[in-house]
Amino acid sequence: MFFFDDNLFCLKKGDPIGERLAKIANEKKMLLMVCDACAVRRGFADGTLEQCGSGDVKAKGLVDGVVAGCFPQLYTALGSNPPDQVITL
Repeated sequence: MFFFDDNLFCLKKGDPIGERLAKIANEKKMLLMVCDACAVRRGFADGTLEQCGSGDVKAKGLVDGVVAGCFPQLYTALGSNPPDQVITL
């Protein structure tokens, strides 16, 4: 699942929705990714807007297993195991 804009807030550590998603994602081997630029703007990532898209932005303050990235990182993550379904929120 790829999260944009204010939808990142549901993945904040301690949020009941995010915690349930993290558990399911771990059990089902699902990818939870947040837009790196959105995360930087909302304080949920270490990095700068200039680093967005490079893979150098790291998620912080979010439930376990969430990564920050942009489409290049998404395509790389999915490359060896193409998804059956892509969900964007």
